[in-house]
Amino acid sequence: MSFSTLALVVLVGLLGPILALRASWNIPVVAGELLAGIVIGASGLRLVEASESTFSLLANIGFGLTMFVVGSHVPVRDAQVRAAVGRGAVGAIVVGLLSGVLGSALATVFGIGHGALYGVLIASSSAALVLPIIDSLHLTGRSVLRLIAQVAIADIACIVALPLAIDPAHAGQAALGTLGIALASGVLYVLLRALNRHRTLLRVGARSEQRRFALELRVSLLLLFSLAAISQLTHVSIMVAGFALGLVVGAIGEPRRLARQLFGITEGFFSPLFFVWLGASVNLRGLGAHPWMVALGLCLGVAAILAHLAARATGLPWLLTVVSAAQLGVPIAAATLGIRSGLLAPGEDAAILLGALITVVTTSVAAGIYTRRSRPDSKVSFT
Repeated sequence: MSFSTLALVVLVGLLGPILALRASWNIPVVAGELLAGIVIGASGLRLVEASESTFSLLANIGFGLTMFVVGSHVPVRDAQVRAAVGRGAVGAIVVGLLSGVLGSALATVFGIGHGALYGVLIASSSAALVLPIIDSLHLTGRSVLRLIAQVAIADIACIVALPLAIDPAHAGQAALGTLGIALASGVLYVLLRALNRHRTLLRVGARSEQRRFALELRVSLLLLFSLAAISQLTHVSIMVAGFALGLVVGAIGEPRRLARQLFGITEGFFSPLFFVWLGASVNLRGLGAHPWMVALGLCLGVAAILAHLAARATGLPWLLTVVSAAQLGVPIAAATLGIRSGLLAPGEDAAILLGALITVVTTSVAAGIYTRRSRPDSKVSFT
C-alpha cells in the first residue's frame, strides 16, 4: 500500500464529516465513509484493493479500536444499562427465532440449501455500524440503551454462529476463541480493579502525564493487540476483542487522558479508514451476471428489517427496531468465507452484500428520523 493510496483513502473519508456537517440532515458520519469506499472500491472505480495486506491490517486495527472506543463508552456501571441487558437479550432472541423461519423460507423459495446461513444473516446486527451512528447523532435514553444491548448481543451471537452455519469445520475453534477472549477479559478486569483500588493506576497515570510517556495508550494498545491475536488465531472477529476490552475499561473507569488519546487516533485516522475499507470490500458487480440473485439480495435485506421489527414486542420504538437491523460485518465475513470454501452459489456472495447494504441505508434513514422526532427520556448518555 503506497502513500498515494493512503492519501486517497483519507481524502475520500472526509465525505463522512462533510455530509454530516449539516445538522438538519442527521446523516451519520459512517454513512459517508462507507459510500466513499464503495465508490473507489470493488463496486466502483477500483482505485483501491481491499484485500491488499497492509490495507487490511490497518482496517482491522481500525475495527478493533472502533469497537474498543464503543465498548468503553457503554456505561456498564450504570444500573439502567444493566437493566437494559435483559430486554436486549429478549429482543435478540425474538428476532433470532423469526430470522430462522424467514431464512428457511428464503432457502426454500430460491432452491438454495442455505437456510441456516440466511437465518444468521437476517438476525445479525452490526455493532460497528449502529454504535458509531448512535454516538455521532448523540442519541440518548433508556430505549437507546436497550438498543445497544440488543445489537451487541445479536452481533456477538451471530459472529459465533456464522462458522457453524457456513463452515461447521471451524465452529468449535471459533467458540473456543470467544471463550478464551471472555476469560482473558475477566482476568484483566479483576487485575485492573485491584490496581485501581490500590490507586496504582492513578499514580502511574500521573507519572505518565508528567513525563509524557502516554503509558495508558501504550498499555491499551498492547492489550487490544493481544486479544486481537487470540481472535486471529481462532478465527473470531476482532470486534469481540475490541468490544470486550472496551467494556473492561469502561467498567473500571476510563481515564480522561486515555479517552482523549483514543479519540485522536481512532476518529482521526483508523476508524474512517476502516469504514472506507469496508465499503471498498463490497463487490456488487457479480449481480450483473446473475440477475436472479438481485431478488435474493432484496429479499434478504427486507427480511432482516421485518425480523428486527419483532423487537417492538420488548418495548423498543419502531424506528430503533429498524436501526437494529443494520448489518455489514457478518455478511462480509459470510461472503468471504463462502468464496474461500466454494460453498456459495454463483452471485450469492453479491446478493448477501446487497441485502446488507439495504439495511445500512434504512438504518441511516431511520436513525435520522428518530433524531428529529425524539426527546431524551433520561440523562443517560454513552458519548
